[in-house]
Amino acid sequence: MAGYGINCEEETAFSFRISGADPKIVHINDLITCRGILDSFQVFVFPGGFSYGDDTGSGRALANRIKNNLMDEIKRFIDRDTLMLGICNGFQVMVNIGLIPAIGGFSGREEVSLENNRTSRYECRWVDLAVNRNSCCVFTRGIETLHVPVAHGEGNFYAPPAVLDSILAGDLVALSYVKPDGTPAGGEFPYNPNGSALDIASICGGNGRIMGMMPHPERGIFFNQRDDWTFLRDKHARNGSPVPEFSDGIAIFKNAVDYFK
Repeated sequence: MAGYGINCEEETAFSFRISGADPKIVHINDLITCRGILDSFQVFVFPGGFSYGDDTGSGRALANRIKNNLMDEIKRFIDRDTLMLGICNGFQVMVNIGLIPAIGGFSGREEVSLENNRTSRYECRWVDLAVNRNSCCVFTRGIETLHVPVAHGEGNFYAPPAVLDSILAGDLVALSYVKPDGTPAGGEFPYNPNGSALDIASICGGNGRIMGMMPHPERGIFFNQRDDWTFLRDKHARNGSPVPEFSDGIAIFKNAVDYFK
């Protein structure tokens, strides 16, 4: 999807394209004007960026536009055997719509929020993530760890205690911030870049087909995009092993494409 202030749709579409999909970038205005468009798609993505400048809160203006115009279409889409992904600002949009975690089913009610980073500033850095092996999330199947970037000012995941308990009980945490050695970040900056409760970087819907994540996998699909790629390149050279073409982020998109094979 594209729209005012969204700025990662090209990278997201490219990531799907090289993973074997045939992506289309559709503007929010076109989705509203031509109500049947979503019926022809299998995957719907809310890309990263700053939709409507985040003037009324991150992702809130776009979420309200969808609530006022597209809720029937969104409900019809997720009721099919489809996938939905929200990245960074897209994650913020999804929680404002109530698409995730949707405890007990989608009702359009907000249950969690993404608050200001604990550092009170925009954080742009690479992070390490661990996959919850017990999660039913389609996007993280077969993945153990990810090294991808974050770039946000409001990524501090919060949920009321009862909702957080339900998220944990349902294994709805898909990705968690960890230290480079794989141990939990424990809320420690910069490993947990925003102060998220329980180091949560991503959650999914109960059926595993809907996921929101703060990190940007589409910005870490090639090996030479990594912040440590020159170190790893030299390490491969010393070991006599070939330098990989791709990096961790591509696995998210390949899993989405493989789901429909």
